[in-house]
Amino acid sequence: MYLQPNDFVDADHPSVMAFAHQHTSPNQSPTEKAVSLFYAVRDGFRYNPYHVEVTPSGYKASILLARTPQQGGHCIDKANLLAACARAVGIPSRLHFANVRNHIGTEKLEQMLGTDVLVFHGYAELYLEGKWVAATPAFNKQLCAYLKVAPLEFDGKTDAVFQAYDREGGQFMEYLHDYGHFADIPFDLMVQEWKRHYPNYDLMREKLER
Repeated sequence: MYLQPNDFVDADHPSVMAFAHQHTSPNQSPTEKAVSLFYAVRDGFRYNPYHVEVTPSGYKASILLARTPQQGGHCIDKANLLAACARAVGIPSRLHFANVRNHIGTEKLEQMLGTDVLVFHGYAELYLEGKWVAATPAFNKQLCAYLKVAPLEFDGKTDAVFQAYDREGGQFMEYLHDYGHFADIPFDLMVQEWKRHYPNYDLMREKLER
């Protein structure tokens, strides 16, 4: 299940396979491949929380590869691509979702969402050396420098989940609710939770569909 392509984690798509093999080499161990893929996804696409799809067709991993690096994608897009690339090179992967509070969120984003809580924040989990290891490739290093937060580093052995504090010791993010892990994106549940938690969901959807 965690090695097979599915609706959203389309690990068998030609562009996903090409990207995965471009950023790994046959002589690397699975852990080394996972680390290489993490950084390729983390810094190859900027984090863009304003480019959110509202239809299932927009959530395939291959969709992110069709965008420019500057267009980028949000946390689910990038976690999904990492999971798909991992499967493409033989590493079992799954997706994990949680609600988080962003203490350094932009005013524009909070106005759009109607809250400072990011609902269904996503990250990937990779099965390496006999255990699941979490990896969050959302925040590219340029964004982290702008926010004065150290970028997440990933060694393939320990979890790289989130930055709790900025460089000055102020709180950056906190996890509020854990939805658990899934083999694919649970699209219906995700939208259900967006509607439940985002007061401005209908306005946000209208804006995004234009």
